[in-house]
Amino acid sequence: MRLKDKVAIVTGGARGLGRAFSLALAREGAKVLVMNIGLAERDRHDLRETVDQIRASGGLAHSFEADVSSEQETRAMAEETIRVFGSVDILINNAAVYEGIKRKPFHEVDPDEWDLVMNVNVKGAFLTTRAVFPHMKEHGHGKIVNLASEVFFTGSHGFAHYVASKGGLVGLTRALAVELGPYNICINCIAPGFTDTGASRSLADIGKYDTTRTALKRLGHPGDLTGAAVFLASSESDFITGQILLVNGGRAMH
Repeated sequence: MRLKDKVAIVTGGARGLGRAFSLALAREGAKVLVMNIGLAERDRHDLRETVDQIRASGGLAHSFEADVSSEQETRAMAEETIRVFGSVDILINNAAVYEGIKRKPFHEVDPDEWDLVMNVNVKGAFLTTRAVFPHMKEHGHGKIVNLASEVFFTGSHGFAHYVASKGGLVGLTRALAVELGPYNICINCIAPGFTDTGASRSLADIGKYDTTRTALKRLGHPGDLTGAAVFLASSESDFITGQILLVNGGRAMH
């Protein structure tokens, strides 16, 4: 087990990629605080289900409802993790506004929607990282994994605010790698390609996705990303920081 006795936080962990990351970290021995915003009963149900799946497989998990764009709630998230598990070693910044976004020309994007995407996708990662930093600094180590996107490299029609937010996350990762390095805290990005999740299915017809431009000639699945997350969360990546790892079947190369 590569993460035995480590403590991880996964934001946006109720379903989709967040659930896949939570389960994968737990399989490798991590104790996982699964965090998700609780806007609706569906969120709470899915959050409980993720935790139940981890526990059913013999892992340790705890759920926590919070909004990553709230400074107060992200601090409470970190404090709850310390209270329940005693430390914070790993942070997976997966929470993002993505599901249900309607593609539209940039000049038709509502400024309020722009602010929402930025607040969750960029400010959220900033606040969660700031919340766990004192604990990681005190213990002299930490691993932070941010979820960027292939669209940072390619652009995406009608998705200006989402693409910009993922570019901001890449910039934040590079800036924080410099600041966190002296404390032995590594921070990196995974940049997924279009992946078959419920959120992606809300945006496009998965069956019509063109895989001819993808070197491996298939669509990505959540399980394709978990190996990269575990690697970046483990001691195997102790000399890697400020990097972006594309996990997209070779559709875009960097």
